[in-house]
Amino acid sequence: MAESSSPAAQTLALTSQPSVPGMDPHHQDDCPENGLGRGNGETNGPPAKRSRPTPPLSPITAAEIAEEFSHHDLSVARINNGSFGSCPGSVLSAQAVWQRLFLRQPDAFYFNHLQPGLLRSRAIVKDLINATDIDEVSLVDNATTAAAIVLQHVSWAFSEGVFHKGDAVVMLHYAYGAVKKSIHAYVARAGGHVIEVPLPFPVSSNEEIIREFRKALDLGKANGRRVRLAVIDHVTSMPSVVIPVKELTKICRQEGVDQVFVDAAHAIGNVEVDVQDIDADFYTSNLHKWFFCPPSVAFLHSKKCSSSAPCLHHPVVSQEYGKGLPLESAWIGTRDYSSQLVVPSVIDFVNRFDGGILGIRTRNHDKVVEMGMMLAQAWGTFLGSPPEMCCSMIMVALPGSLGVSSEKDALKLRSLLREEYRVEVPIHYHRPKDIEAGRQNGHSGVTGYVRISYQVYNTVDDYYRLRDAVHKLVNDGFNCGMLPSK
Repeated sequence: MAESSSPAAQTLALTSQPSVPGMDPHHQDDCPENGLGRGNGETNGPPAKRSRPTPPLSPITAAEIAEEFSHHDLSVARINNGSFGSCPGSVLSAQAVWQRLFLRQPDAFYFNHLQPGLLRSRAIVKDLINATDIDEVSLVDNATTAAAIVLQHVSWAFSEGVFHKGDAVVMLHYAYGAVKKSIHAYVARAGGHVIEVPLPFPVSSNEEIIREFRKALDLGKANGRRVRLAVIDHVTSMPSVVIPVKELTKICRQEGVDQVFVDAAHAIGNVEVDVQDIDADFYTSNLHKWFFCPPSVAFLHSKKCSSSAPCLHHPVVSQEYGKGLPLESAWIGTRDYSSQLVVPSVIDFVNRFDGGILGIRTRNHDKVVEMGMMLAQAWGTFLGSPPEMCCSMIMVALPGSLGVSSEKDALKLRSLLREEYRVEVPIHYHRPKDIEAGRQNGHSGVTGYVRISYQVYNTVDDYYRLRDAVHKLVNDGFNCGMLPSK
């Protein structure tokens, strides 16, 4: 793996603790960077001393996991990690140290601590995703912000005549709602033609997805158009399916698509992420969903050899404009940067588990499949996709007798489960296009699915509570038509 050539990166040692007073007894006040955007190796005193090796952490116990997440509402079966993620208490404590450091002396924080701390976090992310250079990694608020950065660049290409009006941008039908709206707001408004890939659901194989994707590319190239951008989810949000991003990116290269942007909001900590192997031009993932950071923080990887990478700019313009996206993103005005600074503390937390983050995501996947199969068997239904197309989330069909007939029904049923049964789980409404085909596949009458998540704090009792709540509703003769309209 290539090492960063940045002088600042060479000066700073990558440690598992932030170099802030009160956390490191060997803290040195003189930091290698003084001021934002310097990054040139200049120092404000002698180089920082190398930290003493930290002793190995003891394996975490079930009781310690419960204590780390004791701030959760323990009366709720929280099987919806996918929406907002979760942050352990030890990381929240580290975040509070960073916040107090800023509030105690903001100027010292700004000049001495912020940029070295962000650089450490970016270096960790670089290694986690197998990026070739730290300058390819920027920290931003969330994947939606990263999408805005990429789509802003594409819209400028249309507006400035680099791309021709009517050229196509392809996205998945199940792309995240905010990203779909951003594509229309930035790209369609600038003259791009937006094409959605209709994905099958329930889905049984990657080949079904690949086939539909090829059809959309052919449509995008019709009448002499070019496909300028493909936006591909790594894990779709709702319904949740792991998409074969490497294969789709390869197809894009073969078919002459200019740029590929992978929206992987749910990816890091949930599936393997190797940006060199995937080979997209842009790749983003939230660190607060499945990687235990506090909300909100994400990374945007921009491939260094891509001609577009130097042209990316943060939508919030500061004095760092023009110095490269990593520095532009590192200062967008006075705000709380602590969620971006605690990545080393997250590494300490995940390394207490057998196998680190790889072990966590492997066990989470196995458990969510086990729980999904348990629910499907109990309800007499089925999974929305095979286990190999799932991550730490899985779709389980609800009994058809519940009568989920619209998105409003899905929201009202979700509220009922939350308020009456203390279960938090998203519900997806999906009416099969071909009702007769649905009957032949054994899917007759099924229009509602739950998306269950599994994270380290979950226990089997959480899923039993959902199972029993649905059983009670079915046995009581309930259907969504009985819910009051609002």
